[in-house]
Amino acid sequence: MSGYRELNIYKKSFELAIAIHKMSLTLPKHELYEQGSQIRRSSKSVKSNIVEGYGRKRYPKDYVKFLVYAQSSCDETIDHLETIKTIYDKIEVLEMIEEYNTLGKMIFRFIQAIEVRN
Repeated sequence: MSGYRELNIYKKSFELAIAIHKMSLTLPKHELYEQGSQIRRSSKSVKSNIVEGYGRKRYPKDYVKFLVYAQSSCDETIDHLETIKTIYDKIEVLEMIEEYNTLGKMIFRFIQAIEVRN
């Protein structure tokens, strides 16, 4: 494998972070720096933790630790999406919630694969 950019979990997290960023800019102005900022940071944290963990992959425990952080940020992003869905029923986020649920499962399986190897 030539780098973290080749990981499916990274590719999906990057794609979703961009989608979240664009969606967050459609929130009402008073939410751009509240809920919008929170969800942008949590979604970008998923991919950033995957990258940071990959940089420590020679140390499996560290690698797993950062992947767990990525999974936690994934869960946080789902929580923000559910809040947005509840407050702003006109903003469609159900598909994003499903995509983040899928990503969370992918990260979990990736963690399991690393733990089995070591």
